[in-house]
Amino acid sequence: MSIASRMALQYVLLFTANGVSLPFAGLWLSAQGFTAAQIGGLLAAPMLARLVTGPVIAVWADGFRRRRTPIAILGAVACAAYVVAGVGQGLWIQGGAWFVAATAMAALIPLTDVLSLQAARRTGFAFAWPRGCGSAAFVIANVLMGAVLSGASVDGVIVGVAVASGLLALIAATLLPTDGVAERGRARDRFAGVGRLLKDRLFMTALLAIGAIQATHAFYYGFSAIAWKAQSIDERTTGLLWAFSVIVEIGFMWWVEPWRRRRGIGAMTILTVGGLAAVVRWTALACAPPLVLLWPLQALHALTFAATYLAGVEIIERLAPPGQHTAAQTLNSVMAAGVLIGLATLAAGPLYGAFGTLGYLSMAALAGVGLIAAWSLRGRIS
Repeated sequence: MSIASRMALQYVLLFTANGVSLPFAGLWLSAQGFTAAQIGGLLAAPMLARLVTGPVIAVWADGFRRRRTPIAILGAVACAAYVVAGVGQGLWIQGGAWFVAATAMAALIPLTDVLSLQAARRTGFAFAWPRGCGSAAFVIANVLMGAVLSGASVDGVIVGVAVASGLLALIAATLLPTDGVAERGRARDRFAGVGRLLKDRLFMTALLAIGAIQATHAFYYGFSAIAWKAQSIDERTTGLLWAFSVIVEIGFMWWVEPWRRRRGIGAMTILTVGGLAAVVRWTALACAPPLVLLWPLQALHALTFAATYLAGVEIIERLAPPGQHTAAQTLNSVMAAGVLIGLATLAAGPLYGAFGTLGYLSMAALAGVGLIAAWSLRGRIS
């Protein structure tokens, strides 16, 4: 099995777990007897805590000789925590276990990205190919788990994520590349390196640009299905709309991204295009458009998510000093998939309750913040 195929398998397992958890976690937590407010807190807590857990895990991970070791450990921790959540009872036991599992799974994404980027540089494969396999697995997991839950217990959610994370740990320990950490150093020095990144104005502005645009998906993730149901769009069609957006995302990763690199189109240009697409997409969705217009708006997911994500990984990889790639990519993930989207998720509920789909306009404004930050970087990053 080629190194690219091994990385693809790892992304498949990682995003299979996410594909089960993201759409159905709330359903499983609700079946455990948690209130809507408790569910919102349980889902948002790991995101917001990543401001602390992200850098700590990054520094810890860089203390190992091989990059795959902490990936395997975190996969095993997530598996064990999901099992505890599944068999335990009560808010503190199940909620605490869910927090540990979600924190471990979130940390796996930047760690896997760093290993994949390093292997891609060494062997010449395109980073977007294995990552696109992960997106494909996300869609398949959505569909299969939805089919399973139509005739089985909601406990299939916790079983699915536990099995996927357990397999992920096994594959990481046995099949992932054995690339090492170039400059480990002492933990105190690695923490100091994180501090230097946080003081780097160029780096932090790039994080804001990337994170603000990515965080605009919070309202969509939380309330698109509810808003469409209010428009008399059934759940089956909603599922197809979600699947279509991810299929277009995969197409971007597998075909458009390699073409972009061959043409020499810069990552900052792609990030700007993604931000502009976000302004268009969320402004249009604020108007509660009919179903016929939702399909082309869902196609914009290729730009609002895939283009922004890939451009962000490339920009942060370029800005990271030697020995700080894990910390840099983790901070990128902390900002985009943690703090900013966590805050946007907390705001989305009251916004939808007060303004309905007009709440999407706040996401368009957030994309504007990202575009302003990206504009301030013009000429400094290609």
